[in-house]
Amino acid sequence: MCGIIGYTGRLDALNVLLRGLEQLEYRGYDSAGIALLSGKGDDRLLIKKAGPVAALKETCENLKVESHCGIGHTRWATHGGVNDTNAHPHIAGKVTLIHNGIIENYHNLIEKFGFRDLLVSETDTEVAARLLNYYYSGDPYEAIRRTIREITGSYAFCIMFEDIHDKIFCVRNVSPMVAAHMEDGSFVASDVTAVIPYTNRYFVIPEYQIVTLGQDGISVQDFEGNPVSPEMLEVNWNIEAAQKNGFPHFMLKEIHEQPEALRNTITPRLENGLPDFSEDGILDEVLSGCDKIAIVACGTAMYAGMVGKALIEPIIKIPVSVNIASEFRYESPLVDEKTLVLVISQSGETIDTLAALRLSKECGAKVLSIVNVKGSTIARESDYVFYTHAGPEIAVASTKAYMVQLASLYLIGCRMSMARGKFTEAEARTFISRLTDSISAVQKILENKKRIKEAASLVAKAQDAFFVGRGLDYAFSLEGSLKLKEISYIHAEAYAAGELKHGTIALIEKDTPVIAVATQDHIYGKTISNIREVRARGAFVILITKTGAEIPEDICDIHFAVPVSHDQFSVFPVAVILQLLAYYTSDMKGLNVDKPRNLAKSVTVE
Repeated sequence: MCGIIGYTGRLDALNVLLRGLEQLEYRGYDSAGIALLSGKGDDRLLIKKAGPVAALKETCENLKVESHCGIGHTRWATHGGVNDTNAHPHIAGKVTLIHNGIIENYHNLIEKFGFRDLLVSETDTEVAARLLNYYYSGDPYEAIRRTIREITGSYAFCIMFEDIHDKIFCVRNVSPMVAAHMEDGSFVASDVTAVIPYTNRYFVIPEYQIVTLGQDGISVQDFEGNPVSPEMLEVNWNIEAAQKNGFPHFMLKEIHEQPEALRNTITPRLENGLPDFSEDGILDEVLSGCDKIAIVACGTAMYAGMVGKALIEPIIKIPVSVNIASEFRYESPLVDEKTLVLVISQSGETIDTLAALRLSKECGAKVLSIVNVKGSTIARESDYVFYTHAGPEIAVASTKAYMVQLASLYLIGCRMSMARGKFTEAEARTFISRLTDSISAVQKILENKKRIKEAASLVAKAQDAFFVGRGLDYAFSLEGSLKLKEISYIHAEAYAAGELKHGTIALIEKDTPVIAVATQDHIYGKTISNIREVRARGAFVILITKTGAEIPEDICDIHFAVPVSHDQFSVFPVAVILQLLAYYTSDMKGLNVDKPRNLAKSVTVE
């Protein structure tokens, strides 16, 4: 949450910062601001505005300023309301600061250091700026060290000192930050997307290290002043991948990128038609040596985990639990050295998931993470990493990241079944063949999306919508419900179809949309019976089945068929239908599809 950008070098800092904030706005769009050092005397320019980055950019349009060093921030509000005053950067004396994270003990710091009468904002960030200024007497490193020792919480700080005209200082704990240097200067950002226009080489700023950005290079030192050499990483996609490329929204573009993302995630891990994790360094012993699996994730990633459980548990016949990461560490989880913990996170920085990972390792479990961002904190702290290859995902509502998380779980499930003697090689090849066939099934849905748009025009009129299914279909429905509610603001819930009579059916009124997923042959008849129940109460039914399913007369208003032959693989095309249904519903309501209210892409604060 929150977008951070900093630059010092030979380019025009104002343009670099505004461009960076535009790239990072999906991380927070309540307000935005920049601070520039002029390099002449003690001049400092601060501009910040509530609202989107466009409002800040308009304010800066006729600005005449020469600066080659500055920091910028786009905010997702945690402490204090959305207004100009609470926007970052914050200035205290000689210190200018931007921050991603939460300072948990900021009330105590206010009292301990007597800041109450000095504060002009409602933010915890200003308290950090005041504390830095309190300790600053010309030595930035000593001030940072003393400040960090006082702070409890998560943070990524970018700091400028008024009397140091060409340097930016950075330090972090948990909250993500990357740095990069190229011929024209040095960059820091909360996400590599802001750096890509200038260079594809970067490093993740290590926790509890002080990073100094200068025009001619970047230095890293630990808190004792010892130099540190961070690991350099390279992005394998270019800036065009983070642009809309003619699509009206990032979300629609990313939905259309799913076939390629699936190919990029699946194909490199196949050898002679079988899953092979040699390049990932994941040995069969890791997959066969556990007696239970705990999947830990948040939001969309957790719903991918629900599909993973429904797929894997019946095949390998050991317990598979799906855990909400934010609850996991407060529940005394049943995790030990015989547990394989599967951690799922697109960004690899989700704070609750990271905390669950650390607890799992304390309990002796092996951790295998499924992440999309190379070098992320979760990836670095896991025992094993299964990288997805979705490329950048800019829309807040996840689509292609969910799709490749599913593919990863299917690959892991297949290899685990082989390692445990539950699949023969022939059975595994059949499974993988069906998985790769799912890519073309996804493509076919994309080529016939007009009818989904027509269905969305009817859903857009509703206040409530319900998703129902059984088994795997129920797991699919959970993610479909989340997509609809988060970008269209329609109240949407998913229910196991057999639970309708246990209370939910009381919510069904005339023309209430019910999206019924019925792709599992062995329970198809049961689901159809449940659909009849909501149909009898006036529901508007959108039915999703496999191609060739027998559809009873008058059972639905709209029918979609997915082109797959086996129940286990219907999730891939079904996911696209539900994503497009949510997308078109939101767009028809005139909402901001890519940036739904109150949400940000990466949740890096509790």
